[in-house]
This record gives sequence, C-alpha cells and structure tokens, in this order.
Amino acid sequence: MTFLTIGHRGVMGVEPENTLRSFLRAEREGLDVIELDLHLSKDGALVVMHDAEVDRTTDGEGPIGDFTLAELRGLDAGQGERIPVFEEVVDAVGAPLQAEIKDTAAARALAEVITRRDLLDRVDVLSFHDEALAEIRTLLPEARTALVASRYGLDVIDRARAVGAGMLVLNIRRLTLELVQRAHAADLKVIGWTVNTPDHLKLARGLGLDGGTTDFPEIKRAARYTA
Repeated sequence: MTFLTIGHRGVMGVEPENTLRSFLRAEREGLDVIELDLHLSKDGALVVMHDAEVDRTTDGEGPIGDFTLAELRGLDAGQGERIPVFEEVVDAVGAPLQAEIKDTAAARALAEVITRRDLLDRVDVLSFHDEALAEIRTLLPEARTALVASRYGLDVIDRARAVGAGMLVLNIRRLTLELVQRAHAADLKVIGWTVNTPDHLKLARGLGLDGGTTDFPEIKRAARYTA
C-alpha cells in the first residue's frame, strides 16, 4: 500500500511555516505532497498563512483581513521570509498541493486560481468547514476535496460524503481502526495528522492509513521502512 507523506505547512518543524523556504525544503526532502493554509488579505489576495492573525508567525500584530497584500509583504514571517501568495507556491514547487481554506470567501478565490491556472489535477482542497467544501463542490464539481477534523466521531464519514469529499484528514490521536475501516468501505481515503514520531508512524501504518501529515522531513525516510 502506498503511504503518502504530507509536509505540514512545508516542513514547519525545521523551517518557518507556510513560507517558500519551508515549501522548497519539503520538496527537496522528498515529501510526496505539500500542505498549506489560505486566507484572504484586505484587498483579496490569497495569502498563505495558518492563523487568522499575523501575531504568532510574523513580527506584526492583528487580523490578516486588516492588512493589504503590500502591508503583509512588509512583515517578517521568519528568517527574513515573506508571506507568500498561493500562486507563488504553485510556481516555486512542482509537488502536489493540499490547500486548506478557512472560509467560503477563500474558497471562491481559490476556485478562480485553480481554474485560471488549470490546477485541478495538482491541488486537493481541504477545510474544517463543511460549507467551504460545499462551495468548492459547487464552483468546481471535479475538484478533489477533503474534510479536516480534530474532534470527531463516526459521523465525520457522513459529513464528508454529504459535501462530496473523497478524503478525511483527521487528528491521529482520536483515530480508531473502526473509523478507518468504515471510511475505506465508504471509498474515503484517510490521512492522519500530525505524524511526528516513530510511534505516530507505527500507529498510522497499523491503522491502515493512506498517509500522514508531518512537521519533519525524517518521517519520509522512516516511512520507507515501516509497513
């Protein structure tokens, strides 16, 4: 069975998260897929950042939506890196991407870029929010989508199917063999996050997961020797 290793915000355990530096390192280290997060700037740019505020990962303060793209570009996102826009990541790396959207406004912006840049085969769209995935399904019926969840039960399978998602991306600490088997029976792939240690990797393989999202590049190397 193929086990995908997915670089979490690039390889955020060793590089500033959601920066070009982190994404390039993830590709160089051989991660199969690169995951990133998307918000909209005040002027509608599709910027790559996890939090709704810039405080944790930059030298600025305040909500992303209060900044124009030019203002966001002036912030230090770690080691001198700047906050990238989605299109820059598409151009910088060749790996498949998982783009996590935070709301329906970002869904519409992402759908426009995917259409304009012909990225359907390269980008999976992820979200914690059912309504954002439903919006993507309406805008891009052929898009591959995944429902992300941290606290969940078996109902997450029905939620995913209701919005047309083909994959679950789930907190590995709550995953059970029953859920994985039921998801697979419903033709849903299951990815676990975050797989950061050998024990996490053994658990992921033991549960029969289709892949793991990791902060560290060495998990890619370790995955070759587990089954």
